Formats: sequence, C-alpha cells, structure tokens
Amino acid sequence: MRTTLTLDPDVSAKARKGAARLGQPFKRVVNSALRLGLAELLKPVPVKPYRTKARPLGLNEGFSYDNVSELLARAEGEDHK
Repeated sequence: MRTTLTLDPDVSAKARKGAARLGQPFKRVVNSALRLGLAELLKPVPVKPYRTKARPLGLNEGFSYDNVSELLARAEGEDHK
C-alpha cells in the first residue's frame, strides 16, 4: 500500500542511518521499525492480580457449617424452606 508519511527529521535520519548500516532499503527498515514499535505499543498492559485476604467468619459457639439447614432454621425460623 502506498501512503505519504511525514517523518520528523530525527526519525528520518535514524532510519536512513539504520538502512545504511544494515544494508537494507529505507522502506524495509521503516516497515520493520513500525512493526516492532506498534507491537510494543499495542501490547496489553500487565495487570496486577486481584487478591483478597481470607478472614474468619466468626461463627458463634454451637453452630456448624456442616448443617446449613439448621443454621437457616436458627437464623430465619422453621419456615425458611
């Protein structure tokens, strides 16, 4: 695809210097640099994983998680079903 692109003087100088050093055409050096730069620019930002700390639920004496039906009966009455 043919596109007109205006490069800043410092960018153009670096690309021409790179092309001369690598012995490659200016077009190839610019395309390679754009591919590398765009890949880096569009890379997803690493996100720190969300962590929560476990805390005791503080279940009162005499209650057990093993019998949920009993817990509901005590909390809401026998009509919890």
